[in-house]
Parts: sequence; structure tokens; C-alpha cells
Amino acid sequence: MKYRITEIKTDIDMPADALPGIVAKRVGISESDISGWELRRKSIDSRKKPHIQFVYTVEFVTDRRLNPKKISNLNIVDEEAEAASIRAPEPGGEILHGRPVVVGAGPAGLFAAMELAAHGYKPILIERGPSMEERVAAVDKFREEGVLNPEANMLFGEGGAGTFSDGKLTTGIKDGLIRKVLREFVDAGAGDEIMYLAKPHIGTDVLRSVIVNIRKKIGELGGEIRFNTRLESFEIKDGGLCAVRTVNVRTGDADYIETNALVLAIGHSARDTFEMIRDAGASMQQKAFSIGVRMEHPQELIDAAQYGAENMGKLPPADYKINYKASNGRGVYSFCMCPGGEVVVCSTKDGELCVNGMSERKRDSGFANSGILCDVRTDDFGSDDVLAGVRFQEKYERLAFENGGRNFSPPSCRMADFLEKSEGSKSVEASLPEFAAAAIREAVPAFARKIKGYDSPEARVLATETRSSSPVRILRNEEGVSSISGIYPCGEGAGYAGGITSAACDGIRTAHHIIEKFAPIAKDYGNAHAK
Repeated sequence: MKYRITEIKTDIDMPADALPGIVAKRVGISESDISGWELRRKSIDSRKKPHIQFVYTVEFVTDRRLNPKKISNLNIVDEEAEAASIRAPEPGGEILHGRPVVVGAGPAGLFAAMELAAHGYKPILIERGPSMEERVAAVDKFREEGVLNPEANMLFGEGGAGTFSDGKLTTGIKDGLIRKVLREFVDAGAGDEIMYLAKPHIGTDVLRSVIVNIRKKIGELGGEIRFNTRLESFEIKDGGLCAVRTVNVRTGDADYIETNALVLAIGHSARDTFEMIRDAGASMQQKAFSIGVRMEHPQELIDAAQYGAENMGKLPPADYKINYKASNGRGVYSFCMCPGGEVVVCSTKDGELCVNGMSERKRDSGFANSGILCDVRTDDFGSDDVLAGVRFQEKYERLAFENGGRNFSPPSCRMADFLEKSEGSKSVEASLPEFAAAAIREAVPAFARKIKGYDSPEARVLATETRSSSPVRILRNEEGVSSISGIYPCGEGAGYAGGITSAACDGIRTAHHIIEKFAPIAKDYGNAHAK
């Protein structure tokens, strides 16, 4: 029988291969009674410095009968229930007119397409940006020369926005699909450790090749990928989707694709597509989001604060998660913290500037950065227009572009200047709503009480971070369908996910809704390919 035991604590110098003996002693059997074991989770408990511990969850198999009621933190693993939680439904009987179309090659779209392809639905995946190879070249040109390609940048292109970030796979959702998603990433080259680390990440450098391997798998399974292809409009008949029109962003050539099943996984920055969806009559609503800055510190400062000087160099670069409730009622919190990373500009349009954090696999830049964000409420938008949140973002991105010198250099200042609201912080202050600047400034001393040195005078503050989440939600029912039959909104842009893993899970669930309704495609469309 298989069991799972949690809260196995060891010193950080204890090798993982000692775990079977520790588990055996905990449950009262011999190590020889354990016929197999798997590490399911590994985290760091740094609350009692300098005595830091690893905390493990282990699954193991034994013929000995154990009583979970008498052994703390022990449970029987129900393998059948776990398998059922990720199993695709039985195919439905309705006829697909044409092939299902997936819009967007971020994690939601990629995993939706992969799941559909795996079950015989031969999806067409369209992505307005280029393939990974061309996207990397466009990003490099932007970073080196300041030449922005509106269709190929840190937010548009194969892999989605998370590709040029840290590749974080942490998520707050509870879903059996998480391990399926992680396993797909491992199979695509991400590294086995993401299956058990409490805070797994792939790194932007490795993630790029991982995404290409997922693309290849979709093709091998019968899917087709069309890059540089933007969704232009829907064709709707009797309240339902019957076709879409697309345009090649390079040639301007239009195409007409018959379909009555479309996965809308457009990401949080496809603002022109949001407008098209609104004008088509799909039900949408405003959604709160956050705005703020990136704060950057020497990684050694964060390591010393989180681990203690005695443990420097013994553990991975430290991260942090902090929050604060300001006196003006606003919540301030860390977001997408990047150990050993760098602050990057992730604009999608000339004249607008926004920032994000990015880390490579080794996280060895020597600097730590994190979004420090303040909540923005729909009341702040100043309009009932469903896209008023988009306009709010654009306002502060234009200000950041102007205040940074109109050359895609982010407004920045020393922490000391920001806290004192001195002359040196004017460009940052002017790139934020007054309520956000005030709340973030008030939060820093509180953060410094948790992380020694966080208020270091020479730490850097860079503006403006606006795209932590989508400013809209495209409404859907329990079957995953929007107010226009045949359109399935999913992922972060539609307002249903917050990060790579949750978006990928939502993509799979959305594919399951389509599978449950429609029969697989019998027609042979020939060899799948990417255009």
C-alpha cells in the first residue's frame, strides 16, 4: 500500500537519501520494509535562525499495514482518486464544425491545445507573436537598441508573458492537475526537481527550450500552430460562434476559419483583442488588479535576512513574501519575487512603459527584486466602461515612459529618496497614483522589521509595474462557455488564473469542457505544422 507522510524535518546538511530510514523510524517499521519511495515536497523552514531545516513530504510503499489514526501526519494515498481527478471526460456527441481553435500560446493556450490534440481533436493554435526563436531575437533587439516590436516582445509571442519572467510554478490553487502540468514540464526538459520543490521555478533561459518542446509535442499529436496570426473578429450566427477571421500581422493576409469551439486564452495584455471581444457582445466585467514598483536589493542582503549569516552559501538564493495594510486602507504586497534576477521593461506599445522581474535558472545575478504592489479597485477607474481598467493602466504606463526619459528607461530612485519623498524620487512618484505611492512608502518600514535591511538607503525603486493580472474578466458559465456559445474564455487574460501553473490547469479544464461536449475529429487533415 502507498502512504504519504508530511512534516519530516531534517538539518540542511542531511542528504535526501537518508529519508527512507527517517520515515521508517517515524512509522515504526524497518527501512527494509519500504519497497519504494518518492519525494513529493521539499521546503525550507527558516523561522528559527540559525537552525534552519528542510521539511519533506514523502510517499512510500510498504506491505506492512499502518494505521494513520495512530501516526501523526500519515495518510493512505488513494491513487485511483488522484488519477480520476485529472482524467479527461468521455467525449461528447455533438459535431465540431471545422476544428477547435485555440487563441494564444501562453500556458493556458498551450496546455488546452495539447490536451485537445492528445484526445483526437486536432486543434489549430493561433498566436499573434512569433515562434520562440524569433521572439528571443526581437526581445534582445529591444533590450540592446530600444527598438520595440509591438507583436514580438516580453509579453507577446510563443510561451506568453511568463517566458520572460522567472518561470515560477508556485500557485495558490488546489487542483489535481498541478502534478500533470509539472510532469509535462519535466518531460519537456524543465528538470525533475520541480516535481517536489515547494517553490519550483524553471528560469527564463530553460523555459524557452521547454516551450519549444511543448510546441513540438502538440504538432506530433495532430495539432497545428500558426504564428504571427492575430484574432481579428468572430462570425456569430444565432448567438453562437460559427467562424473566426484572423490576420497575418506581417503580411496583412486575412484568413477565415470555420469553427464552433474556440478557446480564448489571450493573456492579460491583448488590449485590442479585449476591445474586439467587447464589441462582439461577449459578457465582460471590470476586474480589480494592482499597481506599484519593482524594489531591488543585493541578493546577499536578502539571504542574510532570511537565512542568517551562518547559513550563507548553503542554500538557494532566498526569496520573500510580505504584505501590509496601509492606513489609507490599501493592501501592499510582494509579487513575483525574483531571487538572483533583474528588473526588465516589458512594454508592448511605443510611448508606454511597464516593468517586471526576470530570473534565469541559476538565479545568479547577485540582485533580488520583487514587485511591491498596491491594490487598485474598480472604483479607482473613474468609468463604467468595461475596459476602464485598461485605460487606467495605459495612463500610468504613459507617465512612466515620459518620466523615464522617453527611451524605455524606467523611472528609478534610491530607497532613501523614495522614503523621504525627496527630489530624487519625483520621476517614480509621478508614475504612480498618489494612493499607491503613499501606501507603498508606508509599507517599507514594516517590511524592514521582517527583513532586516529592506529599507537600505541604496536599494533601488523602479516604476511602474501595472500588469500583475488582467483588468477584465470575460464571463463564462459552469461549462466554461461565454455568453456567446462556442467561445471558451480561459487563463490569466480572461480573469481565471494568476501564473503559469494555474493558467495551464485552467487550459486543461477548458479543453475538458470541449471534449465533454464534442466528438473527436475523424477527418484527416494531413501532417500538422507550424506556420
